[in-house]
Amino acid sequence: MPTYDLKHVPTGEVDEHFVSIGTMEEMVGSGEYEIVHKGTADLVTHTGNILSNTSGDWRDLLKRVKKGSGRDNSIKTY
Repeated sequence: MPTYDLKHVPTGEVDEHFVSIGTMEEMVGSGEYEIVHKGTADLVTHTGNILSNTSGDWRDLLKRVKKGSGRDNSIKTY
C-alpha cells in the first residue's frame, strides 16, 4: 500500500497515511482531507556508463564511425 500525505481540513494538520488508493479516495471525497503534494520524487534514471549497457554491435558501429570521422574527433567508444 502506498503512503499519502493528507491534510485534515478542519485542523490544518498534515499526516502520512498508509492506506489503499480506495481508502484515500474515500477520505478525500468526504471533504475532510486534501492531498498534499510534496516536491518531485528523487528517481535514479540511469547509473554507470551508457555504453557498458549496450550491445557489442553498437560499440562496433561507434568504433567504425570514430575511425572514419577524422583525426580531431571526440567520439568516445570506451
